[in-house]
Amino acid sequence: MVITCPAGPLANRLRDMNVEVVDLPTENSTTTAVTTLRSTISRLKPAIVHSHLAKADFLSAMASVGTGVKLVSTEHTIPSDRFMYHPNRASAVFMETAHRVRLHRFAHVVAVSQATEREMRHQWHAKGPITVMLNGIDRPTTPPSREPGLRLLSLARLSKEKNISATIRAFEHITREHPEATLTVAGTGSEEASLKTLTRRLGLDDKVSFPGFVRPGEAMTNHDVIVQPSKSDNCSYTLLDALAQGMGVAASPVGGNPEILPARCIAEADDVEALAEVAIRQGLRLDNRPTLTDAIPTVARMAEGISRVYQQVIEGSSRRWGRRN
Repeated sequence: MVITCPAGPLANRLRDMNVEVVDLPTENSTTTAVTTLRSTISRLKPAIVHSHLAKADFLSAMASVGTGVKLVSTEHTIPSDRFMYHPNRASAVFMETAHRVRLHRFAHVVAVSQATEREMRHQWHAKGPITVMLNGIDRPTTPPSREPGLRLLSLARLSKEKNISATIRAFEHITREHPEATLTVAGTGSEEASLKTLTRRLGLDDKVSFPGFVRPGEAMTNHDVIVQPSKSDNCSYTLLDALAQGMGVAASPVGGNPEILPARCIAEADDVEALAEVAIRQGLRLDNRPTLTDAIPTVARMAEGISRVYQQVIEGSSRRWGRRN
């Protein structure tokens, strides 16, 4: 296996793991990126190119023309609100059409949740084979030791679709009954200033902190409940990690969240009172907290599932080649 990606932390980490990495310049010119990727495909002659996220999907579709390589994509999130990432209808329709066209080039698609598959079928009119495969996470060798508490944590990009303003408003409700509660809003992003303004306006400066980047594992160890009322999510690794760490979870019913969380962890994204109630129960009642079910694979099971997809693609290609001859 060879990974091609932009130079940076991911490439460095992969090289530390002795994985072969080919740098892929994506920041300046699409033409340069396509040419570089096409050169890599021609040199390595892989059986399959597997891309993640929209930009890589389009680059793979363009760079592989005429090479004979089979394309596989993993789709991570498609908001049910088709305008969430687009300023107007024309932009949304253009991208939906572009995805629909490029999907004709892909032999197989992996969706990280049933919700993602539904939106692919609905918005992009996807007709090809799709395998739903939840993100994998390994179980801790020693079950985490937890105590009740209301140290709340938001661990997400500070952007509109993460709906962190609802987290802060819900927290204000929580402090009315539980003045000892605290909230850490970790991460950075375009909404940071407005979220800090909201915090000051609600008089929560002494209870809400904005530390910026934090180490996720350490942050989860030092908090009791993850609050994530996102308006767009996929099969969130933040939530999966929280389950593995024995945390409480209060999240919205978007994307794959209902596929990995029980109903008692769910509240509508903008129902701050319901979100507050869920967070309180999750914090104070250990028997109410969610756990990783058998439906959520380990990393090894996920890798095995992806390998089966590859095998299906290769065998399908061989059968078609045999029919042509």
